[in-house]
Amino acid sequence: MASGFQNRIKREYEKKGYKVIKLAKTNANGITDLMCLKDGKSIFIESKEANDSLKELQKYRIDELKALGFDAFCLQDGKGRVYG
Repeated sequence: MASGFQNRIKREYEKKGYKVIKLAKTNANGITDLMCLKDGKSIFIESKEANDSLKELQKYRIDELKALGFDAFCLQDGKGRVYG
């Protein structure tokens, strides 16, 4: 189930004109929570509640996506962009 913070991110990006897709049960463990699509580009966002932390596998996936040329990062409630 999506968190309140994740839903806020989704609404924010939809207001900016992105198609936001929740990535769930993919074949790649640790993949980001959200994929935001607009103008032929993709942004991948991992969302974390204030009391949660980014796992090493999630950092690896963000780095992997960045190496492929995508914008990928983690947003944490109350802190903003904390990785990527």
